Amino acid sequence: MTTLRDAGKTGHARYTYRLRPSSTARAALLAEWDRCRWVWNQCVATSRAAHTARQECGPVRLDKMLTGWRGDHDWLRAGASVPQQQTIRDFAKSRAKALKDITARLPMRQRAGMPRFKNKDRAAPTLNYTRRGFRLAGGRLHLAGGIILTVVWSRDLPADLSSVRVYRDSPGHWYVSFVVPARSEPLPETGRAIGVDWGVKEVATTTSDAHDLPHPRCGRTAAARLARYQKMMARRKPSKGKPASKGYRKAARLAARLHKKVARQRQDTARKWAKKVVRDFDVLAVEDFKPKFLATSTMARKAADAAIGATKTALIEMARKHRRDLHLVHPAHTTMDCARCGARAEHALPLSERTYTCTACGASSPRDKNSARVMLVRAGLDPAGVDRGRPDVPPGRQAA
Repeated sequence: MTTLRDAGKTGHARYTYRLRPSSTARAALLAEWDRCRWVWNQCVATSRAAHTARQECGPVRLDKMLTGWRGDHDWLRAGASVPQQQTIRDFAKSRAKALKDITARLPMRQRAGMPRFKNKDRAAPTLNYTRRGFRLAGGRLHLAGGIILTVVWSRDLPADLSSVRVYRDSPGHWYVSFVVPARSEPLPETGRAIGVDWGVKEVATTTSDAHDLPHPRCGRTAAARLARYQKMMARRKPSKGKPASKGYRKAARLAARLHKKVARQRQDTARKWAKKVVRDFDVLAVEDFKPKFLATSTMARKAADAAIGATKTALIEMARKHRRDLHLVHPAHTTMDCARCGARAEHALPLSERTYTCTACGASSPRDKNSARVMLVRAGLDPAGVDRGRPDVPPGRQAA
C-alpha cells in the first residue's frame, strides 16, 4: 500500500493559457519548430548509428554536435539556440527511459519505445524554453528569436516561473504552459474517510452513495457525429503522395475538434468529482487500479470512454493540492474479500454477478460497495488504527 501524505508542499504545476498569435508570429513559431524537428531527427539518426557502432550517445555529445550543426547551416543558426538545446534534453530523456525499461526487462507492451523520426505532417509543433529563453513584458510573452505572442490571461500567474512550453493541439489552437512551484491550498478538516473502487459500469463506487461517479458516456454521445466526420475523411482521403484537399482538411479539423471536446468533458467531470471528494473527506483509500489491460478486453470501448486513468490522476492531484491523506491500495482480491469479517471467497466472482454474499458470515451487499469498504479495511481506516486487518465490523458500518 502506498501512502501520499503532505505531497502538496513540493513539486511543480503547469498553468496553461490560450495564445492568439498573429500571422507573423505563427509563421515564426512554425519555422522554429521546423528547426527543432530537424535537430530531433538528427539526434535519432545519430543515436541509431551509435547503437550500431556500440558507442555512447548522451546529451553531452549531442550538444557538441549541435554546435557543429549550427556552424554548418545558416538557416539553423537563424533560430534561437534555447529550444534546440531543449529538444536535445527531451530526446535524451526519452532515450534514457527506453533504455531503462529494456534494462529492467519489462514486457514489450510496458516499455517506452525508442525515439523515432518526427514527420512534418503528423508531429504536433512543441517548443520548450528555459528561463533565459523568454520574458513577460506588457502582458505579452517574448520568446528568444524575437517572437512576440499575445496571451489570453484567464487566471493570475504566479511570479516564480521556471520554463515555458508553446504547443499547438490537434484542432490547430496554440497554447502556452508555464511551469511554476506547486502551491498547497489546505481545506478544513472533516474527520471523515472514504473508500474508492474503480469500475466500468460506474467509474467510481465509494463508501458514500452521494459520491459515486456514474459513467459519463461522453464518447458515446459524440459517436454519431464522429462517425459522420470519419466517413467524410474516408471519402476525401487523398492518394498516396498527393496533398490533401480542402474538404479533407475541413473534415479532419472537425473530427479533431470533437475529440478535443470529449476529452475536455471527461477532464471536467473528473476534476469536479475529485474536488467534491477531497472537500468532504480527509482520508482517501483508493484502489491502485491499472486500467490499461481493459484495452484488450470486450469492454475496451466502454472502458476507454470511462477514462478511469484520468479520473484517478485527477483525484491524486486534487488530494496533493488540498493536503489530504491518500492511500493507494493494491487491487488484488478486493472483489473476493468480505469487508465485514475479512473472509476470502474460494473463487473469483464472474462479472455478471453484481451482489457479493459472504459464505462465512452471510453478509450481502452490492459487489462494488463491498470492494470500496475493503479499501478502507486494507488501509487501516475501518476501524481506525487497524492496518491491513480483517476486523469484525458490525453490518452496515461505513466510513462516510
